[in-house]
Amino acid sequence: MATKQERETQESTRLDVLIAGAGYVGLATAVSLKQARPSLRIAVVDAAPAGVWQKDGRASAIAAAACRMLDQLGVWAEIASQAQAITEMIITDSRTADPVRPTFLTFDGEVAPGEPFAHMVANRDLNGALRRQAERLDVDLIEGVAVQSFDTNTTGMTIHLADGATLRARLLVACDGVNSRLRDMAGIKTVRWEYGQSGIVCTVAHERPHNGRAEEHFLPAGPFATLPLKPDKDGTNRSSIVWVERTEDANKLVEGDDLVFEMELEQRFGLKLGEIRAMDKPRAWPLGLTLARAFVAPRLALAGDAAHGIHPIAGQGLNLGFKDVAALAEVIVEADRLGQDIGALDVLERYQQWRRFDTMQMGVTTDVLNRLFSNDIAPLRAVRDIGLGLVERMPRLKDFFIRQASGLANGTPRLLKGEAI
Repeated sequence: MATKQERETQESTRLDVLIAGAGYVGLATAVSLKQARPSLRIAVVDAAPAGVWQKDGRASAIAAAACRMLDQLGVWAEIASQAQAITEMIITDSRTADPVRPTFLTFDGEVAPGEPFAHMVANRDLNGALRRQAERLDVDLIEGVAVQSFDTNTTGMTIHLADGATLRARLLVACDGVNSRLRDMAGIKTVRWEYGQSGIVCTVAHERPHNGRAEEHFLPAGPFATLPLKPDKDGTNRSSIVWVERTEDANKLVEGDDLVFEMELEQRFGLKLGEIRAMDKPRAWPLGLTLARAFVAPRLALAGDAAHGIHPIAGQGLNLGFKDVAALAEVIVEADRLGQDIGALDVLERYQQWRRFDTMQMGVTTDVLNRLFSNDIAPLRAVRDIGLGLVERMPRLKDFFIRQASGLANGTPRLLKGEAI
């Protein structure tokens, strides 16, 4: 990690790209650019204290296209042994107290022979692998320091850090989360509303193996998803849950008695995998829709949650961020090869045109799905169950949905196809 004095020295050497945010999207952006164009001078600055990422006990669903990209970036081999392939996905629609949950829709878990449409990966493993690759590529990582402000001119940016240091860059990439301060500093407005729901996340141990099956139960308060994880080092069978409840109820569950939480968990999870128990303290996050009205401004590009925050009902939040990475890296690398100014607005607008419609479409889709399925209105229940049944009987339509979920739809950037840029 660079010291303040070293960063002040960098003022004369000047960066090509400064990335704000050392999450998966920020680190993947740095690795993508540096691997394709080693001559680019790239640094990542993160407001979180050093080592905080190691305390993240959550896991994420990584779509097939994102796995291809991570392989191309040289990190998937390190992650793969700890990743759990999703070999099957089933969808049910019921009430919490229903004794039987009929399966309305099933998906086989492959987009190609031997290639699952998604893997579950521990957040620590993913972040750690990207950090080590960034270090190998000589990307400078500045931790525990936020971007305080920035000034833009025709040739670059002057970026002021909270510790008083100043950096200069041709381009600033904001990967600082759904409540992005850099987005606000740039004057970029958002479309935003809250759902009155929160997502409860924790890891669950169970007696019997899950065999790679993921399940999503549509319940009146919101979806309850069980996602398969690799057994831990002691051989304990595990799954990750994403449990959506009304915010008031979610807060009571995570802050209340552990026995009550486990009873409510068992009622939703069921006993098909034997006895279950929560392995860590559950946490709840409020859910909403946030879409930036613009993805770029002069010398600035938004990526990941800074550009869009969507409902987890389709499990596509992180994968949308990786699509941003692949598209932005491709645009910047091509511009640099052509001798163009990588921070110029006309260059950045190519990225915006590539990603904005897809993001808006996914945001609207998840919003509609949440409103359609997170209720107990009898006519709507009948319509959606008929719709799920029809999809189940149409193999080509199921294949289309699998390709969409895997991130391999038309217009996919090269990195997501597993190709170099």
